[in-house]
Amino acid sequence: MGGKGIERYIVLFMPWVIAYMFRGDPYLSYIIAWLGSFVIFFLTLSGWVRPIPNDRPLGEQLMRPLFVMHIIFAGYTCTTSIFYFFSVLGYDEFHAGPTYFLIDKEKLELTAQCQRLYCLGHAAFISGILMFMKYPKKKEYKIESSTLAGLLMKIAIISFPLSTILIKLPGLSQFSVQFSALSFIAGTLALAFAIPLKKAVNTLVCSVLYVVNFYIALTSGFKEPIIISVLVLGIFLYPSYKKVVLITFIPLLFSLFIVLPAYVNSYRQAAWSDDVNTDEAAQQSLDAALNDENTSTWTFLVLRLSEIDMFTTFVKSTPQTVDYYGTELLKQSAIAIVPRIFWQGKPITEELVMARVYKAGVVNSGSNVSAKPAYIVDGYLSAGPIGVFLSMFLYGAIAQLISIKAERLFGGYILGTALIFSGLFQILWRGLSFEFIINSVFWSYMSMLGIFHILRKRHILRKV
Repeated sequence: MGGKGIERYIVLFMPWVIAYMFRGDPYLSYIIAWLGSFVIFFLTLSGWVRPIPNDRPLGEQLMRPLFVMHIIFAGYTCTTSIFYFFSVLGYDEFHAGPTYFLIDKEKLELTAQCQRLYCLGHAAFISGILMFMKYPKKKEYKIESSTLAGLLMKIAIISFPLSTILIKLPGLSQFSVQFSALSFIAGTLALAFAIPLKKAVNTLVCSVLYVVNFYIALTSGFKEPIIISVLVLGIFLYPSYKKVVLITFIPLLFSLFIVLPAYVNSYRQAAWSDDVNTDEAAQQSLDAALNDENTSTWTFLVLRLSEIDMFTTFVKSTPQTVDYYGTELLKQSAIAIVPRIFWQGKPITEELVMARVYKAGVVNSGSNVSAKPAYIVDGYLSAGPIGVFLSMFLYGAIAQLISIKAERLFGGYILGTALIFSGLFQILWRGLSFEFIINSVFWSYMSMLGIFHILRKRHILRKV
């Protein structure tokens, strides 16, 4: 426990306890639960519950689960619902609308109930991280520091075409996603190494790789890859250029949150519906996002930034009309792990997941919409609040244990957590349904072991 008692972990659950005590007043209960996540952030990121590892300066361990993964996953899951909450109260663009005095009481109560579950899940998730946060003091393997920058660039260059090849091979598309993310992380990390070292060739090659990856993110039709592209570069540059990063990247990320909703909506319409080529669609969408005064920012903040609207529908139907799933979702996750090449008749994972979406009435079975439940929702569907606690605790614990394993295998933080954990296990930053998360983490772990054995065989990693 890092020298501090279990009572400090119990304190993390107090916001949920207090919010539950005031469940008769959904407005107050929601506010307590929502603010509770910020209390949890403060208590954990300040080192009050358990001391922050002191093996590296704070700015050089931001990719560990306690920091980036915790902030992105819990921040997205637990704090973004505030705009939906305002909408439920009748607000539009932060102004009280004519429906302010006609609030849907059931919807408000469901919103408060879901926020309490988010708060419970946040406390359990970070408890799992903190309880297993013990990084090895002695290295088992090492890599020569003089070769690190070059190795990162080579990994980036090799991983990029490998991901392109894998996506075309039946049953191996998920490995394509892994190595695409690994290439991006390696290239960005190599760029952050090359700039302060003033290595012109490395800087040029890595800059090209970064631009290519950013272009892919820009034309993906999704907001997350674009934000992550900017965020990761800022984190990697932070140790060398603290003031510059704070001055430039924070306003840039804020601007992206404002502009991206309109850009993505316009891009999807142009590239996916109007049969416009990728470059033209991107340019049109960028112009539209920068010049359109009537952007869809509020709609994005209410319905897209948070997934609480979908969560309320699941909570309304389970267990009232749809019983808890128990271990059924875990069994389906085990099925998803089996490669289709070994089981031609394996059920399609997307269909397994969408079955519970249709059953809950989140979307109509006839609609061409994918609305997969979030990880915390699957925890609730499995066993209610107990399921949320257990699933979220395991989520944090497993992520932390993988990070420690990666650092042990790859000689420390740079290759272990910053590259391998952040590259191969990036799905943990956002989370997804049980079947997709468990399948991805299992095979990413296999990829991690494979990369380790390749580096050992080539004597890049040496036994200490």
